[in-house]
Amino acid sequence: MTDPSLHPAAEAAAARPRTLFDKIWDAHTVKTLEDGRDLLFVDRHILQETTSAQAFENLARAGRKVRHPDLTVATQDHIVSTRPGRDEDTNPGGRELLGLMRTNTAANGIRHFGVDDPRQGIVHVMGPETGFALPGCLLTCGDSHTSTVGGLGAVGLGVGTSEVEHVLATQTLAMARPLTMRVTFNGVPGPGVSAKDLILHMIGELGFASGRGCAVEYAGPAIRALPVEGRLTVCNMSIEFGARLGLIAPDEATIDYVRGREFAPTGGAFDRAVAEWLRLHSDSDARFGRDFTIDCWRIAPQVTWGTSPQDVAGVDKAVPDPARFADAKRRELAAAALRYMGLEPGMPLEGIPIDVAFIGSCTNARLSDLIAAAAVARGRKVAPNVRALVVPGSMSVKRDAEALGLHRVFLDAGFEWRDAGCSMCVSINEDVVPPGARCMATSNRNFENRQGPRSRTHLASPAMVAAAAIRGRITDVRKETAA
Repeated sequence: MTDPSLHPAAEAAAARPRTLFDKIWDAHTVKTLEDGRDLLFVDRHILQETTSAQAFENLARAGRKVRHPDLTVATQDHIVSTRPGRDEDTNPGGRELLGLMRTNTAANGIRHFGVDDPRQGIVHVMGPETGFALPGCLLTCGDSHTSTVGGLGAVGLGVGTSEVEHVLATQTLAMARPLTMRVTFNGVPGPGVSAKDLILHMIGELGFASGRGCAVEYAGPAIRALPVEGRLTVCNMSIEFGARLGLIAPDEATIDYVRGREFAPTGGAFDRAVAEWLRLHSDSDARFGRDFTIDCWRIAPQVTWGTSPQDVAGVDKAVPDPARFADAKRRELAAAALRYMGLEPGMPLEGIPIDVAFIGSCTNARLSDLIAAAAVARGRKVAPNVRALVVPGSMSVKRDAEALGLHRVFLDAGFEWRDAGCSMCVSINEDVVPPGARCMATSNRNFENRQGPRSRTHLASPAMVAAAAIRGRITDVRKETAA
């Protein structure tokens, strides 16, 4: 991580009240370009196979080298098979990209976590758990959900292939400064309400475009009470809010999470880093471009009914009537979503049958997510005709889960226990939802065809998905845990 004192822009800005985002951004600003964009130093860079091959090809064509290979790591996650015992040849459609990643990283001296590496996993799971992502750092990756690392108090920026190339060549990124927004979560969430429910409720209440172009800081007692893995989930879905990124100020829970991880500082360097990290919070008089408040006490476990995360309601509610939406465009989109999903206004959400249950993705495939799902599945059986998968977010998560015996809970209940990868979230590998089938998923997106052609996706928390797998229908998890 760069030292904020090295950047003149940080000194010039220090006198004014600043948000957490401002402090990190200013510390990484090398200079402001003539077009108004800021040139930012990139502390850490993570590669994945689908957006790196073209970047390396362009570098080679231009005769450029990777500027700081020690600040980049690579992992295979999107197109890999999650079948236990898989290798690079398991998915014939992805073999070329997986092979190119291995070749390109070796040629450029970049650490590569392939399917044979114990650290392999989804980029946004592997980054935090290895300590490669740290509080206060600016991290880029060629994937939109890089914002996940905001749960550590970092700025995570998802970038395109041309920007991946630029970062590899220069260790910098040119970007317009986002606007700022704060969402404060007040109150104590009720039973069965997780981090996933908080962020889904927020998107539904404020609208999927409300955060467009913003750096969103999540604050308030309900956020502070979340474990770090829950904070990662909240920041992950900032992208579904339209935001450029989301972040949460680091605290002692963050420090405890980072301590001892492979790429984290050690000894005196760690102590000095902690002193800096704990200063990373918004000034009390800092002003945000937009400010919202969410009351958590009234949030029920959430489930989506349409084809956007904003199409969401408490599991104890009914499918809404599009005619009730005030905005004409919203009415049109809601009506189209219900047609695609095969639902009718007024249908209770609880009780809608499902065909597939998927627990995984960069949103909800960490150890705490699997623990929550296993608590529901323990001693029960997956409903007949439901295919249920548990896909750990990394091989480290898989090992930790197996050490706790969670794999036996899932296997005994009838779930498939897979290796790490993006799996059914993205449907560019072998894990897809059949046409017309209805899936309950812990992933972050539910647009048309996301999990496969004509697939229908309901987003929910790990515990909610486990409950649906057991009952064969959307179920209020509060009833399951009370039983």
